[in-house]
Amino acid sequence: MDIDIGRAKRGRRAYSFDDVAIVPSRRTRDPEEVSVAWQIDAYRFELPIVAAPMDSVMSPETVIALGRHGGLGVLDLEGLWTRYDDPETLLDEVARLDGERATARLQEIYREPIKPELITARLKQIREAGVTVAGALSPQRTKQFAQSVVDAGVDLFVIRGTTVSAEHVSGQTEPLNLKEFIYELDVPVIVGGCATHQAALHLMRTGAAGVLVGFGGGAAHTTRKVLGVAVPMATAVSDVAAARRDYLDESGGRYVHVIADGSIGRSGDVAKAVACGADSVMVGSPFARATEAPGRGFHWGAEAWHPDLPRGERVDIGSVGSLESVLFGPSTVPDGTMNLIGALRRAMATTGYTDLKEFQRVEVVVE
Repeated sequence: MDIDIGRAKRGRRAYSFDDVAIVPSRRTRDPEEVSVAWQIDAYRFELPIVAAPMDSVMSPETVIALGRHGGLGVLDLEGLWTRYDDPETLLDEVARLDGERATARLQEIYREPIKPELITARLKQIREAGVTVAGALSPQRTKQFAQSVVDAGVDLFVIRGTTVSAEHVSGQTEPLNLKEFIYELDVPVIVGGCATHQAALHLMRTGAAGVLVGFGGGAAHTTRKVLGVAVPMATAVSDVAAARRDYLDESGGRYVHVIADGSIGRSGDVAKAVACGADSVMVGSPFARATEAPGRGFHWGAEAWHPDLPRGERVDIGSVGSLESVLFGPSTVPDGTMNLIGALRRAMATTGYTDLKEFQRVEVVVE
C-alpha cells in the first residue's frame, strides 16, 4: 500500500527482517527430524548457507572448510587471493590499520592487478579438496576473466554486484549481455543483487539458476549513506519469491532459486529469510566472526576499496568461535551469532515444518 511522503511523492511501505516475526503453528516436532538441505542445478548442499565472496570472510581454506561442513563457499576472484601470491601479510596489516587510515590503505592494496594464473591456482586448490567450486566476479569484470574461471573448472559461477540488471546501459563500454553470456556458458550462474519483482523477473529470463536478493546492505556497507539506495529485505525477498512463482508459470516449470544476500547477521535473520521465500541465504558477517576467517575479526567488502566512491568500511566485529561453532554450536552467546543451523532447525521444528520449501509457507506477522 502506498503512503503519502509529501504532496508530490508517494512510497510503498516495506519491511526489514527486524520488522517481521515468525508465528508458531498448532504442530511442533523434534529439531532432529528437520531437513535443511537444498539443491541448485545438479549440486546438493546439506546446509542452505552460501558464504559471501568477501576477503574478510572466505579464503581458499575457509571455502574448503565450509564445503566439507555441507555449505557453499564462494571465493572473490577479484580479491587479494587473485592479486597476490601470498596475501597473508596484507591481511595482517589490514587488521592492524588505524581506523582513519583503513579506507585509503585498502584502496592502495587493491590497486594490484588481478592475475588470471592465480584465479586458476585458487580454484584448482578448491577443486582438489573435493568440494563444490564457486567463484564470484563483478559484472564489470565478468567478460574479462570469465574464460579463465570456466577453464579452471568452476562448478557454479556467481556474478555479484550491489545492483545487477539485465539491461545495463553504457555509452562508454559494451555492457555485459547476461542472456547471451549465460546461454553460452557451460556452468550454472547465480546473479544479483536485485530487490524488486520486475528486476528479478528480468534476471530469471536470462537463464540464471539463482538470483541474489539484496543491494549491498550488510554490516560492512555504507551504500544507504553514500548513495541513498536501500531496500528492506523482508519485502525484497517476498517480492522476488513472487517473481520466481510467476516465472515458473511463464517458463513452463523452470525453477530459479532465490538467495537472500544482505542483512543476514544473526540466526533469526536466516529463519526469517526462508520464511519470506528464500531457498538459501548468503552470509557474510557471521562467518567473518569465525576464528578461521581471513579478516582476523575485521570485516569489509569490495565497496570498501572502490577507487573513487567507497560505499563500505572495514569494521571491527570481533571473533566468537570456530567456523564449526558458528554453524552448529554449541553457542556461548545468546545473540544469534553462533549455531545458525541449530537455530534454523529449531525455528522450523517449533512451527511444525520438515523442510525448507514447506517452511516458506509459515505465517509471519508485522511487529
